[in-house]
Amino acid sequence: MATTSPKVLVVVGFAEALSAPEVVWSLVDSGCKVIAFSRKGRRAALRHSRHVTFHEITAPEKDCAASLMELAAVLESSRNGTQGHHVLLPLDDSSVWLCSLITPSSGWILAGPCGNCVELALNKQQQIQAAKATGFNVPATTVVSTVEDLAAYTPRFPVILRPANAVLVHENRLWKGRNWICSDKAELNLARSAWNGSCPLLIQPFLEGNGEGVFGLATKNGVVAWSAHRRLRMMNPHGSGSSACISQAVPNDVRSHVEAFLQSSGWRGMFMVELLRTQDGRLWFIEFNGRAWGSMALSRRQSLEYPAWTVSLFLDPQALPDYDSSVVEEVVCRNLGRELMHALFVLRGPQSRAIQRWPSLLDTFHGVFLDPYRSSFYNLRKDDWRVFVSDCWYTIRDQVFKAK
Repeated sequence: MATTSPKVLVVVGFAEALSAPEVVWSLVDSGCKVIAFSRKGRRAALRHSRHVTFHEITAPEKDCAASLMELAAVLESSRNGTQGHHVLLPLDDSSVWLCSLITPSSGWILAGPCGNCVELALNKQQQIQAAKATGFNVPATTVVSTVEDLAAYTPRFPVILRPANAVLVHENRLWKGRNWICSDKAELNLARSAWNGSCPLLIQPFLEGNGEGVFGLATKNGVVAWSAHRRLRMMNPHGSGSSACISQAVPNDVRSHVEAFLQSSGWRGMFMVELLRTQDGRLWFIEFNGRAWGSMALSRRQSLEYPAWTVSLFLDPQALPDYDSSVVEEVVCRNLGRELMHALFVLRGPQSRAIQRWPSLLDTFHGVFLDPYRSSFYNLRKDDWRVFVSDCWYTIRDQVFKAK
């Protein structure tokens, strides 16, 4: 797949997405001009980049209608007077939802899910059904929608409760639910009170294990540019995104399931399938991410330029990436802010009795500060170093204030 033309203008957002800096650099290095949109009043590390122009819009979490109207205005003003292709690339679940509402007549090519694929990207219940149908191991799942349903449900503990939808609209506001891990009836009652029927919930057995991810580029001729990683550490051992990950080969028994999953939906572009490997060696389907993922830095350290390839693919469905098919294994990439937060979470200790495996302080100190692997960091670029520094600071600050 040839690099994109210098005449390609790509608008990305939201700029607060963990993957945003690496996505922008992938596009810039392929010759694109990049504009980013962010939520008003939100500090994003990408704001400190010398490679991108910024626009602020109302956060959909405050006003969906205003957010959509202002994004449309940004796109219109950005397109006026410019020649060549104009591409819109959503980076997180909120922007996947928002960008899917931009009309095709706007003159922008949406390099992300549209139509039925939007529902697949955002509806976890639909993902689970598709995963079952295509041969994945899927934890037993019950869906509840009311407080009465949850009160009447008698699970086999421990369980995890998580929203059935990545985002929901309520009273013209976009919002996300939260997860709960419950070891007994008392913790479940506390979760039920906090949830209070605010959204449909998935109830699944809480499985402890190691997170893995499978990535690729879905074309009309199948998946290309396969890669995979496993987590070395999560920012919060209680359950969160990774703070450190290492590349690995794609498990052979997973490829056929992933290809069937994507083919059944007609998916195009980059994707991630999140899996969990339990102590018995079994791989379990967790969720599907139909947009840029947090560990994009690790992919790019392997010369896997998924963002640039996705833009090229939506401009020319016949385009194929030019890459080395021999994926390098055991490349380690770490997020400095998340690594430091990992150490703080370990010091705090587990917040549920369901957590049986908790990192030791010695292992944590060794992993975070004396990592034996030759590793690189997320969002580190010599000619854009302010992004790295601000990303580390914002990560720690946001987590500390969130905890408070």
